[in-house]
Amino acid sequence: MSSMTLFILFVCIIAVLFLVLNLLFAPHNPYAEKFSSFECGFHSFLGQNRSQFNVKFFIFGLCFLLFDLEITLVFPFAVSQSNNEIYGLIVVLIFLVLITLGFVYELGKGALKIESKQNTDFSSSINSTINISFIEKNSTRI
Repeated sequence: MSSMTLFILFVCIIAVLFLVLNLLFAPHNPYAEKFSSFECGFHSFLGQNRSQFNVKFFIFGLCFLLFDLEITLVFPFAVSQSNNEIYGLIVVLIFLVLITLGFVYELGKGALKIESKQNTDFSSSINSTINISFIEKNSTRI
């Protein structure tokens, strides 16, 4: 048996062993909140799980998938750059320009902007607290 075959067999055995140990010893506490969908900026209310979902999360996921595919397509060029000639460079540059134009178009259309319903404007309360503590520290020095 070659060392590579032994290594692959060993990795498979370790992976299955860890999965079985996880199933045996991990705590199992199912409750409704674990089955609800969670995304940043998406509030799920009782009774609305799985019924309504913002389409912008789906578009954002598709864009992520497209850019992952871009990396997959550009990687072979980066690995074999010593063998590529000017033709290969031109093809990759055209591909990158097309991907960049598509990304700029998505940004211009606002496809990647996800509106949050959460109130995260804590800056006024933090600034007032900092200013008050700064004034108190400086007033004791006078």
